[in-house]
Amino acid sequence: MTSEAPASVKAPDGSFVEKPWTLGPSAAELASTPFIKRVFTRKRISRVLPHILAFIGIALGVLQCVLTYVNVNKTMDHSALCLVMEEDFSGGEDAVFGAGGTFWREVNMDGFGNGEFEMTTASSTNSYIKNGILYLAPTLTEEEIGSNDVFGVDGAYIYNITGCTFNETSPNGGFIPDGKGGTVFDYGGYYAACSATANSTSGSIVNPVQSARISTMINAQSGSGNASTRYGRVEIRAKMPTGDWLWPALWMLPVNNTYGPWPASGEIDIVESRGNGIEYTNHGSNYVQGALNWGPIPALNSVQKSLSWWSNKRTPFSNDFHTYVLEWTTSFIRIYVDTRLTPLLEYKFAKPFFETGDYPATVINSTTGAAQSLKDPWADPETGLPIESAKGAWAAPFDQEFYLIMNVAVGGTNGWFPDGQGNKPWLNQDTHAMRSFAEAKEQWYPTWPENLDDRAMAIDYVKMWKHCDGN
Repeated sequence: MTSEAPASVKAPDGSFVEKPWTLGPSAAELASTPFIKRVFTRKRISRVLPHILAFIGIALGVLQCVLTYVNVNKTMDHSALCLVMEEDFSGGEDAVFGAGGTFWREVNMDGFGNGEFEMTTASSTNSYIKNGILYLAPTLTEEEIGSNDVFGVDGAYIYNITGCTFNETSPNGGFIPDGKGGTVFDYGGYYAACSATANSTSGSIVNPVQSARISTMINAQSGSGNASTRYGRVEIRAKMPTGDWLWPALWMLPVNNTYGPWPASGEIDIVESRGNGIEYTNHGSNYVQGALNWGPIPALNSVQKSLSWWSNKRTPFSNDFHTYVLEWTTSFIRIYVDTRLTPLLEYKFAKPFFETGDYPATVINSTTGAAQSLKDPWADPETGLPIESAKGAWAAPFDQEFYLIMNVAVGGTNGWFPDGQGNKPWLNQDTHAMRSFAEAKEQWYPTWPENLDDRAMAIDYVKMWKHCDGN
């Protein structure tokens, strides 16, 4: 045990003698010492300096708290919220997917513009409800028609999907301009969406996976008022799926393409992920990403300027349920998982999107091949100037009604799964990428849990609000 040394000691005669190192300088010594040295002696500095540093630290802490409060207060939604939709899947499939149900199953085989390898079905095998949980589960097409027909081994095989929804999802009911001032039905688009031909000679195959894509689109377009929102909040409690090359997404599209076809009218990705394990080198199942897609034409999608992600370190998001939240005002969009302390994306509408995009003045028309000037699709058509959604904020194209989509895609050639990473069995530029994926089934299918509940994306509930004042 130790104790502090006394400042003085007792002499043999009983008097106390000060220790020399505790004595201050004498008057004569101070008089002969320069002023600076007299004032800033080591002893005085050692007494004052901790107090000065402590004061500076406290002052900086207070300043940080004030600045943080001001910044957070600016990016909080103080508007009153009115509930638009609440679905906890306790009413069964008829209440969810039946007439007047909350969601609608999209049936399609065309890859959704991403070169995806699945077809989405209306089958209760791929989208079903159990114990109040909605499951979106991918399965193998060969379980329905056999492997030979998937690949066309026994000769050309034509697969026509039941309940194709091409007419409902296509603009103008599937009719496109005919170049003569009229319209004509898009038979090419229809056949791509509703059927596939497997032919071993040409290398074409039937989509090797069946999955699910559900949305509130039909209700939103009907004007029911309970299936879309503009400025408000969306909250979804979900568990991500497990399995290589699975691509789950909870996202939103505009009810009307007010500013033009995608991405001019915007896309809000509340969360996207990958089913690959945490060792996957391009953000596996321990990452989730939020993003905004926008741009004047498809070739100039500026999503890279408005995306971010959150990592759960060594724990996959498929291990448990998490709450994914979108907060949306006239001034910002915030997307986070579980709490605001774990944000996927915080994007302030501080500049007009066309200015943020920094686009070229001219582009090549994809149809005619001619050069043409690039116009701001979000500007006021009368003045040509950006329209403020709030003071110092420009939300367009994110100033319209958006509806919700939930789906599990598989693979694709758009770059979500980049070449050369994760022992990927196909190349994005390969015309037979889907076949290469299907032929590698023995590589990726063992990573898909045998139990569909474990394989699927599971959704506990969905809630949607909008600002009560509509602004």
